[in-house]
Amino acid sequence: MATEWIYGRQVARLALAAGARRRAVRLAATAPALRALATDLPAGLETITVEAATLDRLTGSRDHQGVALEVPPFPYVEVETLLAGDLLVVLDEVSDPHNLGAVARSALAVGSAGLVVPRYRAAHVTPAAVKASAGALEHLAVAQVPNVARFLQQAKRAGLWVYGASAECATRYTDLDLRDRVVIVLGAEGHGLRPLVARACDALAAVPMQPPVRSLNVSVAAALFLFEAVRQRGADETGDPGSARAGRRADRGGRAGS
Repeated sequence: MATEWIYGRQVARLALAAGARRRAVRLAATAPALRALATDLPAGLETITVEAATLDRLTGSRDHQGVALEVPPFPYVEVETLLAGDLLVVLDEVSDPHNLGAVARSALAVGSAGLVVPRYRAAHVTPAAVKASAGALEHLAVAQVPNVARFLQQAKRAGLWVYGASAECATRYTDLDLRDRVVIVLGAEGHGLRPLVARACDALAAVPMQPPVRSLNVSVAAALFLFEAVRQRGADETGDPGSARAGRRADRGGRAGS
């Protein structure tokens, strides 16, 4: 069986915690790191003590914090699994694994059903992405799709509303109604959403910024959209009518059958 090494102390803690998406094969750590992780190690896990230089070679990085975990390949899920959820994130050709990891961390923090990435021309779940997520990717469902625009149409048929982030849009992200089942779509670093993907969205919205700043890192934008959804849903549960969004949920009935 092919394996890979993920690394970092927080990554190891989450990867060894209950609910992790893959089961560790072996842990390699320096003596100090092993002592720090002692209470997090499950019974029966093969553990070896190594020098930091050995971990440099195993992981291809010096950012391992003295620990690496051997795991099987990342288990992507089928998109149908995610379409049953009520809050999804889609990344359109985001190529930086560090941005993928940072978005995943926010997605897991808000209880998102999962993350969708393109199968081609995009960052995938690699050890570097897992490290950037601080281990969140070990608990988040991730699906790969061959065509993002087609997936968004599929999401609409499943009853989800699709909202894209666009820096050029006049609508603010806080003006979106994010209380229902929604997909949040974010584009690549530099050029944003591709035209076909943007057209597949029900609406586009931007994060307002003061000049000369014209764009935000995709992981920052994702966090703003996601936590705005949490804020709106919390207000909805307490009966707060919020702003002009109040009452729009009733107007959306029957979307799943459209």
